[in-house]
Amino acid sequence: MLIGKPCDIVSSEITPPDVYLDRRRFMLAGAAGLLLSADALAALKYGTSPLSVREAPNSLRDISHYNNFYEFGSDKSDPAENAGQLKTHPWTVLVDGEVETPRRFDIDTLLRLPLEERIYRLRCVEGWSMVIPWIGFPLATLLKQLRPTSRARYVAFETLYRPTEMPGQNEGLLQWPYREGLRIDEAMHPLTLLAVGLYGNVLPNQNGAPIRLVVPWKYGFKSIKSIVHIRLTASQPLTSWNLAAPNEYGFYSNVNPAVDHPRWSQATERRIGEFLRRPTLPFNGYGAQVAALYRGMDLRKNF
Repeated sequence: MLIGKPCDIVSSEITPPDVYLDRRRFMLAGAAGLLLSADALAALKYGTSPLSVREAPNSLRDISHYNNFYEFGSDKSDPAENAGQLKTHPWTVLVDGEVETPRRFDIDTLLRLPLEERIYRLRCVEGWSMVIPWIGFPLATLLKQLRPTSRARYVAFETLYRPTEMPGQNEGLLQWPYREGLRIDEAMHPLTLLAVGLYGNVLPNQNGAPIRLVVPWKYGFKSIKSIVHIRLTASQPLTSWNLAAPNEYGFYSNVNPAVDHPRWSQATERRIGEFLRRPTLPFNGYGAQVAALYRGMDLRKNF
């Protein structure tokens, strides 16, 4: 994975928690044409989720102007510069495979599911992190509707493939479209979120609009963006970075400070907006909630 230029955002630009908690509406992006029902708006639980971390989130500028989305370029600033041409409406997500009732969901239908806001840490494998107030719903809420079969052991995800609007897909950095996967128990865990917004706004294109995965105890590349296909499978799915560099990016990719990347240490991280580095927490600080999923596993071998 390539490393971009350092971020020049200072900590003074981080929005205080009381400011963002005062937001009470999920603002609509007129260009996207997304419509939320009154019930969906009423369901937003700003700052009340017990799954939220007790940390001030990064600013919206941090989150939307310094991130990885290789479909739009390999530099951290490329997504914000190049993602504006992506058309996110109409949009559908096909959910099939080992389910009793496969279905193609329109994004407007997904936006009518009960939404809530959660403040999650997201750590990237290069050693930087952010705290982000996502708006979305548990992936389990969607999967349970389709009744997974007894053969469903994994969940595979696929990003939109549209090189005319995603210029990075014209480059050979990865095998496109982007693919990711989880074990079924990881996918059904209450921390695993399908996000449709952040900071009280519709999800920006550069952050994975109109719908993306958020798995906060794993490195950021596991949280696949702009999803068009979710497939439940009996066997472990192929994933893009594992295909590209299997010695560097494993299937599980849980945040583990004791396992170094071959090209750098994972023991510390730098929160965007801060100068000093801090110790990396096992499972990105979510060990109490998820460590039991991996009981008995060798997390050095299954990195």
